[in-house]
Amino acid sequence: MLAESLKGARPRWPGRIIRATGGARLDRSCIFILPSRIGLAFGVSLLLMLLAAINYRNNLAYVLTFLLGSVFMVGVLHTYRNLVGLRLQVGGPPALFAGGQARFPVRLDSDGCARQALALGWSGGALQLHDLPADGAICVELSLPAPHRGWLPAPRLRVESRFPLGLMVAWSWIDPEQRALVYPQPLAGDLPLSAGAPEALGGEGRQVRGEGVDDYQGLRAYRPGDSKRRLDWKAYSRGRGLLVKEFSALESGELCLDFAALTGDVETRLSLLCHWVLELSAQQRPFVLQLPGQRLGPAGGETHREACLRALALYGGAP
Repeated sequence: MLAESLKGARPRWPGRIIRATGGARLDRSCIFILPSRIGLAFGVSLLLMLLAAINYRNNLAYVLTFLLGSVFMVGVLHTYRNLVGLRLQVGGPPALFAGGQARFPVRLDSDGCARQALALGWSGGALQLHDLPADGAICVELSLPAPHRGWLPAPRLRVESRFPLGLMVAWSWIDPEQRALVYPQPLAGDLPLSAGAPEALGGEGRQVRGEGVDDYQGLRAYRPGDSKRRLDWKAYSRGRGLLVKEFSALESGELCLDFAALTGDVETRLSLLCHWVLELSAQQRPFVLQLPGQRLGPAGGETHREACLRALALYGGAP
């Protein structure tokens, strides 16, 4: 029962938290150590052995009790030394889309001493075990679910050691001060053009307007989001697959992805815009992204793509 009480109390008593903006080094001011459940059971057993030795005046029981007690004390020292002097540096993860896993790189430096069975993990999550050679360094990745767009801050990082006997547990808390940028989850749909722009890929059920839309250019393969009004059903009935009619207006004029041209909730609109930002960027076509109070472009290329995705991720003051 005592072990369970201590186990429940530890998360509420994190100890000193190190901020690791430029890296952190563990020292005695931030390392905490307590007996594990096995250590508590071991200590109770030693106490019972000592009482039995006193009661029966058995010298062999005294020797065994003090020998095991010495092993316990040496284990405390080695558990502590497995953490002290360890250097950690948490890097920023690459941007990702909502629903994915943010991957935070963590670099561990041994600082001259070999370290065994180091456990790392986020607060409240599972821990990973790693061995670190003397005068060496390793890089590991810690993943974190990213269910929503916006900034995803990294939670506290727990570094723990139970080496060598598991009788003691030493731990320290690190605040990585890193965060991941999470883009909206792309959602395929009709091209959301502004009211004054030519309907390059007009939406289903909407009237096609604009000069040159009747200038037929040919057929191309169907892509998700293409209007069903432009499908060549005759070619489909002949077994040629889904083909889309192209007109001269498709390649002329300024493409403007307009937030106001969409219906639905905010997140659905942003997901549709995210899809078309990726699609038009893959086609290397310049476009404008129009958000309430913000206009990006016209431009193309990787820089414009990243700027648009960032604007979508942070729209509305997302955390």
